[in-house]
Amino acid sequence: MDLFLRMMKTLLVCSVLCIVFGSSKPTERKTRVHEEEPLSNLEHDDKKNFDYDHEAFLGHDEAKTFEQLPPEESKRRLSIIVDRIDSNKDGFVSEDELKVWIKDAQRKHIYDSVEGQWSDFDINNDGLISWDEYKNATYGNSLDDFQGDSHYNYSQLIWREERRFRAADTNGDMIADKQEFTAFLHPEDHEHMKDVVVQETIEDIDKNGDGFIDLQEYIGDMYVSHGDEEPEWVATERQQFAEFRDKNQDGKMDKEETLDWILPTDYDHAEAEAKHLLHESDADQDGKLSKKEILDKFDVFVGSQVTDFGDALLRHDEF
Repeated sequence: MDLFLRMMKTLLVCSVLCIVFGSSKPTERKTRVHEEEPLSNLEHDDKKNFDYDHEAFLGHDEAKTFEQLPPEESKRRLSIIVDRIDSNKDGFVSEDELKVWIKDAQRKHIYDSVEGQWSDFDINNDGLISWDEYKNATYGNSLDDFQGDSHYNYSQLIWREERRFRAADTNGDMIADKQEFTAFLHPEDHEHMKDVVVQETIEDIDKNGDGFIDLQEYIGDMYVSHGDEEPEWVATERQQFAEFRDKNQDGKMDKEETLDWILPTDYDHAEAEAKHLLHESDADQDGKLSKKEILDKFDVFVGSQVTDFGDALLRHDEF
């Protein structure tokens, strides 16, 4: 099983933080960003469905919209999208144009995520979010109530979030604009946030506190044995650790090796998805897609309902 899919199944990436007001107890969650933002949290298995491809191509929200459309309307909207993807207007969609489109769809997803939370934290409506605003909106004014909680160390959680906030706050005033707050919520997409992403990952996995991730800790973060037979993929991960993760063969991953693991520079998910979509749809094998080829394989790119909703369709202005 591909590592990317396996990690998405076993490690929920909770970079979008929940909000708790008043004296209520903050919801327990991981604030670690364990890997780069996925194109979709769905399983990528074309033998079952193309749902992963739909979210990668359109973004999560737009993919859901298309699922409510009958095939003809879905194709009509896809035809409009193809014209947008064809940036050089040569009548074809290249792999590079597909890659740019997919990356833009993911940026929009992140932008919408930040926009959707902004008003919850910008308490004074000044267009900025200070650390105090964020902390008070998230934890309320009853932090003392959490000090005796033996199950979860909220003081440590707040300290970690403040460290991430400081890393995102490029001008050091502890007040975040939209760009800085985006880096705080989605640090995996920002170069200057890599150190804190790695630090959070190591802190969560490093059970013996030596500042490294050994094999036992690496496997333990993905799989906990309950006395049953170990799945085959766990053995594969042990091999992956020995052959690829632990590059200097000292039995553990340091910061640099952890960075290569969680934010690899040699694999581009958008590029891989563009290649996949091209492979699935390029009927004449000329290395590019005509509008007809895309529409002929519309179910690979977008979803649709088999039932015609007629005039009840949800129609967006851009279509």
